[in-house]
Amino acid sequence: MRTTVDLDEDILAAVEKMRAEEGRGLSEAVNVLARRGLTVRRARRPFVPQAFDMGAAKIDLEDISEALGKLDALAAK
Repeated sequence: MRTTVDLDEDILAAVEKMRAEEGRGLSEAVNVLARRGLTVRRARRPFVPQAFDMGAAKIDLEDISEALGKLDALAAK
């Protein structure tokens, strides 16, 4: 498909570098770089646990349903 696009200076520099180093044509270099951009896996944001003051709450971890109930009650405050 033929189309006209305006390339930012940094993109044009990457295209020209690839053309010079690998002997590719303009369209081929743009296509290769675009495909690379499509296949790059985005870094996920790291999980950040949320902490809150539980005060003097004591939770017996032997009874999971009771512990979850108390934690839900604390989170709702």
